[in-house]
Amino acid sequence: MTPDKNLHPDHLAEVRLEIRNAVAYITFDHVAARNAMTVGMYQSLKFICEDLTKSSGVRVAILRGAGGKSFVSGSDIAQFEVFQNGDDGIRYEEDIDEYLTPLAMLPFPTIAVIDGMAVGGGLAIASCCDFRISTPDARFGVPIAKTLGNCLSASNVVWLTAHLGINIVKRMLLLAELVAAPELLKQGYLLATYTADDLEGEAHQLAERLMKLAPITQKSSKQTLARMIKNNLPDCSDLIRECYGSHDFKNGVASFLEGKPPVWTGK
Repeated sequence: MTPDKNLHPDHLAEVRLEIRNAVAYITFDHVAARNAMTVGMYQSLKFICEDLTKSSGVRVAILRGAGGKSFVSGSDIAQFEVFQNGDDGIRYEEDIDEYLTPLAMLPFPTIAVIDGMAVGGGLAIASCCDFRISTPDARFGVPIAKTLGNCLSASNVVWLTAHLGINIVKRMLLLAELVAAPELLKQGYLLATYTADDLEGEAHQLAERLMKLAPITQKSSKQTLARMIKNNLPDCSDLIRECYGSHDFKNGVASFLEGKPPVWTGK
């Protein structure tokens, strides 16, 4: 996950749900921090998706960041200050997988509407959706090799690779690149790009198109694909433990909170 050092508990930070005309609108609202995800927001997303799974009246979900400038820019890093060793990192990555799995497994189609950035946790959330539309200036990535020096779970890496391809994922993770929307439109990760003024209307048109089709077929198709992607995941706990237990990670967290560039030692 990509951190945001501007997080503060007094800031409004919530995930909102509104259901209208068989469409569930899920909004990430933490505008003061470019909609970066706190732990409470991740938990709310999980609970919302679990409740929606039981709802027979919803046919499509539309996910969007509040404020019109960012989808989700990353995750809260205050929690990392109390990490003692690599096992804390394993638990954290397991929690992230637990928070996002209900979104990926929703029994109806989902649309991520992206303006601004979908970075770190934002990229993971967008990738859990079935379709993504964005503004042409949107950017996507996981620049943790530049910021904290942590890593992602095997589940997260496999999911991103299935949607973006291994070469783009390597650029995001190894080079810490933020990839622009036009390239991801050509690659197929994005369904389409629209101006900021047209984005909401186009999302509704796509939702209407999806709701005209067979819901059980849609459920079967998307969940079959999800099971295929997550089948036989490798055990990478040793790598996660090494990364989160490293001096580089502790230094990365401290440097980021102080607003200084980290110095990587490889230890």
